[in-house]
Amino acid sequence: MQSLGIFVINLDGSHDRLASISDKLAAFGISFERVSAVDGRPLDLSTVGDYNAERAERYMGRSLVGGEIGCYYSHLKVAKQFLQSEANYALVLEDDALPLCNPVALLEQALPELEAVDPRWRLINIGNNKLKIATPIANYNVDGHACQLVAAHYFPMTTSAIVWSREGARLFVEEHREIFAPVDNYLRYWLTRTGHGYSFWPAPVTTTDAASQIVAGAGQRRNTHKRRWYYGLAKQYRLLMDKFIASRHQQRFAKSRQSK
Repeated sequence: MQSLGIFVINLDGSHDRLASISDKLAAFGISFERVSAVDGRPLDLSTVGDYNAERAERYMGRSLVGGEIGCYYSHLKVAKQFLQSEANYALVLEDDALPLCNPVALLEQALPELEAVDPRWRLINIGNNKLKIATPIANYNVDGHACQLVAAHYFPMTTSAIVWSREGARLFVEEHREIFAPVDNYLRYWLTRTGHGYSFWPAPVTTTDAASQIVAGAGQRRNTHKRRWYYGLAKQYRLLMDKFIASRHQQRFAKSRQSK
């Protein structure tokens, strides 16, 4: 697919991970452009101008760690790189992605149908590990992997494998003002409210067992980072609010399809 740019986010020095995903993509005849990941692990977050620690604590119930900031910057970086290219779409893979079928062949089939359903679509999550509050659109079978394209009203977490439209990437970059959540949490927050987020289920891309090198770092792992006393309450409120908004969007989406 000539209009599809393929990008792999890989931390400098992570040669084994780059070789691993190179082999996996080469098995499908897929070449890609490597994007050097932003290593946020050594960052002093007090010096990061667009990190809003107070809002992060309100929204997430905890502050973020440098690795999460670096992961967010890495996805902003690849979105900008895509927009500087001539491609119409961008398949973005983190270097621990594990394709279960040829993702390019799947997108060749699905993107024309998605364009017909929603010309304003922004982002497809093709590496999600859970799916809730979604509307089925079309079915596909590639390399023996059967999956369904869905409108993901409650946008799935994880950013191991995502597909941008130019409009989606443009809005992600242009609307960026501050960081108050990890990038996967932000994408759920954003697309659950705006709509135009999609996914495949079961996911055509999963992940290897390799731990994230972008997010984790000595003394900075999320599960050991200090949480506010209201962390559990903030999480439950966030989930309930997102599900409520997603359910409303699902109803509107169904009505809009019936009226066509």
